[in-house]
Amino acid sequence: MTTDLKSMTRSVTAASVMELLPGRPRVLALGEPTHGEDVLLDVRNELFRQLVEQEGYRTVAIESDCLRGLRVDDYVTSGTGTLDDVMRRGFSHGLGASTANRELVRWAREFNEERPADDQVRLAGFDGPLEISHAESPRKALTALHACLTSAAVDAGLFPCTPETLDRLLGDDDRWTDPAAMRDPARSVGRSTEADRLRVLADDLVALLDAQAPHLVAATSRDVWERARLYGRTAVGLLRYHYWMADTSPSRMTRLLGVRDQMMADNLLALAERSPLLAHAHNSHLQREKSTIRMWDHPLLEWWSAGALVSTHLGEQYAFVATALGTIRHQGVDTPPQDTLEGLLHALSEGRFLLDAGRLSTFLGDLPLRPRESPWFGYAPLDPTHLPRINALVFLKDTPAPR
Repeated sequence: MTTDLKSMTRSVTAASVMELLPGRPRVLALGEPTHGEDVLLDVRNELFRQLVEQEGYRTVAIESDCLRGLRVDDYVTSGTGTLDDVMRRGFSHGLGASTANRELVRWAREFNEERPADDQVRLAGFDGPLEISHAESPRKALTALHACLTSAAVDAGLFPCTPETLDRLLGDDDRWTDPAAMRDPARSVGRSTEADRLRVLADDLVALLDAQAPHLVAATSRDVWERARLYGRTAVGLLRYHYWMADTSPSRMTRLLGVRDQMMADNLLALAERSPLLAHAHNSHLQREKSTIRMWDHPLLEWWSAGALVSTHLGEQYAFVATALGTIRHQGVDTPPQDTLEGLLHALSEGRFLLDAGRLSTFLGDLPLRPRESPWFGYAPLDPTHLPRINALVFLKDTPAPR
C-alpha cells in the first residue's frame, strides 16, 4: 500500500494544486490543523507567491481581525506606517509575532513597489474583531461607517442618527469587552436598550450605504466604498454577536460560533468580488462539512463553517485544500498510529507532499481507519470521512520546533 500511496503524491506547488481543480477558483482555501506553527505559514507564503506569479491571484486573506487588517493592507499597497508598527497593531490572535507573517508582509510590500494599484497584492484579515475571551466594541466600525458616508457628502437629512447619538448609545467600551461576559450572559450588554437601538441604527446606516453606492463611488473611490461596506458588515456582525452573548438558552455558544463564521464568509465573498484570493485559516473554518468543537462544560457543538457557506454560494468557484500533520513533538503530538489517516501518510518518506483527496478517498475504500486522537487540545486531526469533500490534501510529516 505504501508504494501505491507514494505514486499518488505530488510536490506542494501552485501548479500541482491547480491540476487537481476543475478551474481557477475565486476562493482557494488553504486550511491548517493547528495555529502557531510557522512551517505551515511558510507553505502558505510559497503557495501564495506562486499563485501571484503564475495564476494572477492578488489577495491573501488570513484568520485575523478584518479591521486591523486594513492597516496591513495600507502598508503593503502604499507604504503607510512601518513594518514594525504594522506587525504590532495590524494583526489579532498574536499573529503579528510570527516570523512567517512578517515575511509575507515584507514580500508583499516589495512586490508592490512601482506597480499600478490594479496590479498590487492585497492583504486582508477576514475574521471578525473577536477573541476567544471577548468581542470588541462596535464603536470603531459604526463611527467609521458614519464617517465614510459623511465624507462623501451624503445628504445629512438621510442619516438615521448623528455621531453624538452613536457615542451616547455606545457608552464606555469596557462594557462591551468585559471578558466575564463570555461565560456569564448576565454580564453582556448585548440585549440592553442601547444595544437594541444600535442594531436598528446599524441596519439603517448599511441601508443608506447601499442606496448611496453610486454617489459614494463617484464622490470618493471604489476602495472607499468597499471599506465602508466592511465597516457596515462588521458593525452589524458585532452587534449580532453581542446580542447572542447575552442569550441564556442552551444554543448560545452554537449561535456565537455560527455568527463568527458568517462574518468570515461575508468577508470572503466580498473580497472574492474584487479578485481571486487565497484564504488561510484553520481547517474547521474552511471545510465543507459541519464543524464541531467541545468548549468548557458544553456538549459537542456543531455549526456551519465559513467554508461551507462560501462553497454553497460559489459552487466550484470555491476550492478547499486541507492540511494534515504527522508530528508536533514540541507539543506532545508524536508519531501517529498506523491505523489512522495520518499514520498511513507518515509512513511515506517525503517530508511534505500533496494528494488528490478524492482519489485518496477512493483508494482507501473501506479500509478501517479510525480518527486520530490528539493529546494536545491545539491540534485537530483530519477526519478521514471528510476526504470526499476536500479538493486536495497537503501533508507535512514532521513539524519542527518554533524558530
